[in-house]
Amino acid sequence: MLEKLIEVYEGQELLKADGFDDAVIGIDENSMRLIYSVAKCIEILKEDMDTEEALDYFSYNVHSAYVGEFTPIWCWDFF
Repeated sequence: MLEKLIEVYEGQELLKADGFDDAVIGIDENSMRLIYSVAKCIEILKEDMDTEEALDYFSYNVHSAYVGEFTPIWCWDFF
């Protein structure tokens, strides 16, 4: 998905969340912010930790991080 979005929006700077390329599910064209599936992010984190640790890590280190106007959008699609 991410590769297709980069191709379609060539020349547009898209802010990516490191390590979560496979969790991209779309883009908000109004703000040009990538949209990530929280469920997919948690699954990625669970490769190295248990579910509770993954949820804690995501909540504290990923979801709560503000990195400017192009901070990604987190879709709480649950798991």
